[in-house]
Amino acid sequence: MDKRPIGIFDSGIGGLTVLKEIVAQLPGEDTIYLGDTARVPYGIRSSSTVIRYSYQNADFLAMQGIKILVVACNTVSAVAIEKLSGRLSIPVIGVIEPGAMAASKVSARGSIGVIGTVATVESGAYQRVLKQLIPDVDITARACPLFVPLVEEGWIDGNIARNIVRTYLKSLRRHKVDTLVLGCTHYPLLKDLIGEYMGEETVLIDSAVETAKETQRVLKSEGIMNSGGRTGKRRFYVTDSPARFRTVGEIFLGEGVTDIDLVDIV
Repeated sequence: MDKRPIGIFDSGIGGLTVLKEIVAQLPGEDTIYLGDTARVPYGIRSSSTVIRYSYQNADFLAMQGIKILVVACNTVSAVAIEKLSGRLSIPVIGVIEPGAMAASKVSARGSIGVIGTVATVESGAYQRVLKQLIPDVDITARACPLFVPLVEEGWIDGNIARNIVRTYLKSLRRHKVDTLVLGCTHYPLLKDLIGEYMGEETVLIDSAVETAKETQRVLKSEGIMNSGGRTGKRRFYVTDSPARFRTVGEIFLGEGVTDIDLVDIV
């Protein structure tokens, strides 16, 4: 057994969907989550700034003795994964490759949609990975910036959310994509509404679920899984506003969030 914790970081709160899936699939593992809530969002920053923030987040978690680092942020996954892998002596996993890989496996016609923040869609990160996996793939990408505040306000059902989902996704439904990648860690909370609008013929790929599966696979292959029959401990760190993190975190995790510490990682 390797009792060291799994380290997870995000620019804010959205990465809690990844944590939730990791806890569901690996309930015996201890986890440490860092939300850089003082500097969110990362999507408006330059690549050099995102890399610098990522180094600070990763170094903080490495000091906690983690055995694997999960980058639960699409922006960081798009620009800094390789640099983080070279910086750390432990495995590093992002959210883009697991989601793209899953989409490539289930797509029946090679018609794949990708939704995410403006920064993620404009980075072309999912598009690049998908084209490597399926050279003749037909990709339709759409930024859905209002999905994030909807989720953080708890408006994940009802007519307001339903109308916004319809407005953003009508072009993808018209294009008849057979697979849709939820390319933002906030979006799984809108999965029911998205699935309802897109219809049963469109397979939804939850990057949080796929990232948790990849985490489990790497832990097994590296021989560092904690196989003890226990319930893992959860620790949370934020760089600003623990009270808001606690409130919104309960929406993401579906349970109370405790043991939140305010830290200065700079």
